[in-house]
This record gives sequence, C-alpha cells and structure tokens, in this order.
Amino acid sequence: MRLLIITNNPRHASFRQRIGIHLDLLREAGIACEVVKLPGGLGARRALFASARDFDGILLHRKILNTWDGFWMRRYGGRVIFDFDDAIMYSDRKPEQVSRIRMRRFGRSAALSCAVIAGNRYLADHARRYNANVHILPTALDVRAYDKKCPHSGDQGVRLVWIGSDSTLKYLHELRPALEEIGKRFPHTILRIVCNRFLDLEAMPVEKCTWSTETEAADLMTSDIGLAPLPDNRFTRGKCGFKILQYHAAGLPVVASPVGVNGDFVQNGKTGFLARNHSEWVETLAMLIGNPEMRGAFGRSGRSEVERFDARVIGRDFCRLITESLEPGSD
Repeated sequence: MRLLIITNNPRHASFRQRIGIHLDLLREAGIACEVVKLPGGLGARRALFASARDFDGILLHRKILNTWDGFWMRRYGGRVIFDFDDAIMYSDRKPEQVSRIRMRRFGRSAALSCAVIAGNRYLADHARRYNANVHILPTALDVRAYDKKCPHSGDQGVRLVWIGSDSTLKYLHELRPALEEIGKRFPHTILRIVCNRFLDLEAMPVEKCTWSTETEAADLMTSDIGLAPLPDNRFTRGKCGFKILQYHAAGLPVVASPVGVNGDFVQNGKTGFLARNHSEWVETLAMLIGNPEMRGAFGRSGRSEVERFDARVIGRDFCRLITESLEPGSD
C-alpha cells in the first residue's frame, strides 16, 4: 500500500507526535508513506491532489479544505483519512465567535473522508456531525525517552516547569499573578520555561531553556512540578493535553486547569491537582512545594498512568486504523 500524507507543516509538534512518530510502524506494516507539505499555489495544489491517483489513499493532517481543495481532492483523492488534534473549527484568538467559513471547511474535510481520527472526545463529537466513521486516538509519546538518568542540580530550589510552543505561552502569562505570589512565599522556587519565547517574573527567577528534541526530556526530568494552565473556551477544550503526558512520563506531579482532557489526564489528589482559580493554583502549588514526599508519590503514579499513551501502544492502533481504512471495501 502507498499513503500520501499531506500536512501544513511537517516540522510542527502535532505532526511529529501524531504522524511522524508512527511512520516506521506504518512502513513495517507494509504501507509506504510519502510526506508532503501542502503548497500555497492553486496550480501546485491541484498537481499534488492529482498525484494522489498513484496512492491507495491520503492522510490529511490538520488541514481544513477550502472549496477548491475539496473539489480536487474529491476528484483525485480516493480514500481520505482526516486526522486532527486541535479545535481547528474555531479561532484561538476569538474562540467564542463561530466562523461559518472555518466550520464549512472543517465539515468539508470531515465529510469527504472515509475515516476521521480525532485526538479526544470533544473533537470527535464535532467530527461526528459530518462523518459517522470517527475514531478517538490520543497523541502518543515515547515514554522510553524519559527513562534515562538525569541528575538534578545541586541547589535546593524547587523548579516549576512549563513546556509549550510560542503560540501557547499566553496561557502561562495568565498564571503570572499566582506565580508572583508563590515566589514571594517561597523564595527558593524557580520557574523553568521550555520554549522558544519566554517571560519574566518579579518575585521568582526564570530559567529559560530553548526547546529542542534533544534536551526536552532532560529539562522536564530535572524539574519538580509541571504546570498546565488553560483558559476555558471553545478552542482550548479541544487541546489534547500532551504536556501533561510529558510531565507524567518525566515523573512530575502536575497542577492543571480542569479544561478538556486535562480533567481526565490529571487524577486530582493522585497524580496532581486541578486548579480552577487563582487561590486554588496558589494553594495546590504551595502544598506540593512544601511536601517533597507528595511530589514523589504523585510523580510515580503519573508515570504509571502514562504507559498507556506510549507510542508502542498508540502506534498499533494507529496502524490498524490506517490499514483498515485503505483496504478495498472498507467503507
């Protein structure tokens, strides 16, 4: 079998963790994959869709199709599998405004597909409005990457850590008042940011760690408490909670906003805490900072829970869904 994989950005974290991490398994299953970035020009796009005739199917990653794209994909594409892990039918800048254009494009992508793979239940419910063959498959991570020994620094500081992309740093900004209060109450506390952009605090030192695939596991494993703040809106409810899985894999307790799958991934009082407002963020962080035994117990519980999201587990389901979708007569 041959599979044409079309994505907006092969270097994006979403592609890397939802598709790229499974490419070797697909090839072992007898599926030859060609990854292509969706070109900008209309002619180039038409040529790309026309080339799909040489493949058994298309895996469309996170792309919502305009009328032009939809027409040519229907004409040439054959079997289309649509995979997405964000609420791409809404705008992250204006999530409460429903865009008819976005919704139509999302519906077009879902409707023309023989199968839809959604990152969580919230996203799957949206896709089922347009397609009955919808599967929920969480984003996977390589748990073994967090097995290596990473000695902590010799200082006595407690490191709070946040990892994310430039576009999501704004969610950490919203936590600033709680972090400033914690910094005043616990002078030995440090905020570590793993990203390509950063912020500064007045009452707490900030360690700025430029993100890379080579160092992200070590940056998390040498921290003490993972942070996962989110505002509650139509866009953020579709987030797939990948940073929480990373924190659990690194053996960290987590404090998170109870938004979307955050409430499923963090077992309140067992692997971390769910904080709904400023006072709960301060209270739970203070509790963990002052109790290293609790941090250790929560971290061990989180590590045990994250095994079911390992790439070796999720990858088998992903390969099965792709194979079944490409088989003749699978509709």
